[in-house]
Amino acid sequence: MQSRWFKVFLLLAVLICAALLNLRSGRQKTLVPGMGLPDFFVVVLGIAQDAGYPQAGCEKECCNAYWKGKEEKKLVTCLALVDREAGKYWLMEATPDMGVQLKNLQQYLPQAPDYSPDGIFISHAHTGHYTGLMEFGRETMGATDIPVYAMPRMDSFLRGNGPWSQLVSLSNIRLVRMKEDSVVRLTSALSVLPVRVPHRDEYSETVGFRIQHGSRKMLFIPDIDKWELWPENSVEYMKAFDFILIDGTFYKNGELPGRDMREVPHPFVEESVRLFSSLPDSVKAKIHFIHFNHTNPLLKKKSDDKDRVKAAGFAVAEEGMLITL
Repeated sequence: MQSRWFKVFLLLAVLICAALLNLRSGRQKTLVPGMGLPDFFVVVLGIAQDAGYPQAGCEKECCNAYWKGKEEKKLVTCLALVDREAGKYWLMEATPDMGVQLKNLQQYLPQAPDYSPDGIFISHAHTGHYTGLMEFGRETMGATDIPVYAMPRMDSFLRGNGPWSQLVSLSNIRLVRMKEDSVVRLTSALSVLPVRVPHRDEYSETVGFRIQHGSRKMLFIPDIDKWELWPENSVEYMKAFDFILIDGTFYKNGELPGRDMREVPHPFVEESVRLFSSLPDSVKAKIHFIHFNHTNPLLKKKSDDKDRVKAAGFAVAEEGMLITL
């Protein structure tokens, strides 16, 4: 009898320790992969700007906080659209952290392991958004015929420049050309629509994505120069969505000492908070900032600026966040 109770006590102790470890990791799903997940959802696989966190060559306190164990590593901005009923998933962006992100995604999939997405959507030709395609090439996974959805200039860039052109010639990926404001239908219930936005378009045009599942809509704009340069009325535009992820690269002006921030224009989070402050509280609560530079205090576990954004009625995207549509 004593031995039996000891075994029960030991089992409970193991379960409690596992739960505590899971809470510390920040993961939203626990011991049994896929348990209790909806049929369709979006999972945030990364929240950092193209260079990730910590950033190479950074000796500032923002990155030293990671090396001192005060902050956790943050992966480059990426989403996965997961249709568990259909047994499919699609990625939004192909980041330099692709290997880790594909591994992290496995816990959410109905059949794992599955390292071949049913499609990848690329917003533009800045390094954090397409260079992860290399993981599907001959030197790594040697994938076959993965659809990569790209706008016309992005399509031409990948076809015309190595090593990306080799992915095409070896059929590791299959480029699918998108058109502005033209729906890409993935299943009977799921569609994606690319929306042009102003950005530094050195090698390709830049788009955000409107994701629709049934009647519910989500907006994803990781990069945009300034809201006032967009032909859309951005304040009114936000009202149409059930969930919103927008460019939060820099928190405020002066965040890059010694550099002219006009060279890397983004709407400062402070600007966006002011611009969208007139929206109803119910709409503001849907707006989540993402794509944070390593200098941005919103990347930290805790910061006064993060508290200010939340107090103003907005939200901050976190890795592992699940969005039900």
